[in-house]
Amino acid sequence: MTAVNKITLLLLAVGGLNWGLVGLLNFDLVATLFGEMSMLSRLVYSLVGLSALWQLIPMFGGDRRMAAVRA
Repeated sequence: MTAVNKITLLLLAVGGLNWGLVGLLNFDLVATLFGEMSMLSRLVYSLVGLSALWQLIPMFGGDRRMAAVRA
């Protein structure tokens, strides 16, 4: 597993836990830590979204393209 995959999976776990907290407790941990819609919280949200896109690539036949990235 490449470093990029490990980082994106970690970010997806953070995002998933944050959404779980929002759904169950109406508590947004990212907004609490970094400020509601501050530049830093927006960066975290953006990185989580980009991580999701990165992890979707292999699901839709992108294995060949990912092999080129890994090389």
